[in-house]
Amino acid sequence: MTTQETQDLARRIRAHTVRMTAAANVSHVGSGLSMADILAVLYDGFLRVDPENPQAADRDRFVLSKGHGAAALYATLAESGFFPVAWLDNFCADGAPLTGHVNSHGVPGVEVSTGALGHGLSIGCGLALAGRSTANAWRTVVLLSDGELDEGSTWEAILFAGHHRLGRLVAIVDDNGIQSFGRTAEVLDLEPLANKWRACNWHVARIDGHDIAALRDALEAADETDGVPSVILASTIKGKGVSFMEDRLTWHYRSPRADELALALSELGADD
Repeated sequence: MTTQETQDLARRIRAHTVRMTAAANVSHVGSGLSMADILAVLYDGFLRVDPENPQAADRDRFVLSKGHGAAALYATLAESGFFPVAWLDNFCADGAPLTGHVNSHGVPGVEVSTGALGHGLSIGCGLALAGRSTANAWRTVVLLSDGELDEGSTWEAILFAGHHRLGRLVAIVDDNGIQSFGRTAEVLDLEPLANKWRACNWHVARIDGHDIAALRDALEAADETDGVPSVILASTIKGKGVSFMEDRLTWHYRSPRADELALALSELGADD
């Protein structure tokens, strides 16, 4: 895709996300909006995945460790052809497969169910290690929240990957600066974050997580690292794309009311 086409995909992901969370009256709209550009770049051609054959043995593996951002991932998969867009209308409905945290059961394109923070990178390490032991040599990409870097299990996985030189593993941190109860710098300061990853033998890039070209360049650079895992620290804005949601802790938990939904869709150019 061109940069404009990728940006258009990201806008559609955002529009679906606000519609889905509003209709289901559920949380985490801000978390989905912050990572929409990252998902758009991953699924517009970087990940080696096929919606016609989602279980292909040589497919790249993607794990959304921040499983509370499920709405945005489902929207991305629907837009990419893994299942009908109409499925999004039943987000969080009783008995529907698209649950509020990422569900792999009956949902094409989802590798693993997630939601309990701090587990995704460990799963990714296992997938990367398995890939290295086969002829398929797939990539493994894990998208984490900045808040889950508070979890000790995440740092165990960081140490493990660096020790075992898992060169086909890419971690992306959706570094939007806000977690459940406040700003990450106030809840538990992570800085100097890049130096901590480097100390664990990771290749590190820090970029604007809403810059399509920068995301593509960082992913291509990760492909070229030789024998070490890569992390992309993507600086993002929680609620990106909707002015009254941007950088607001409120939208970690609230869902849009009817008037707020209409305004959000208008700002996203999706109010038709």
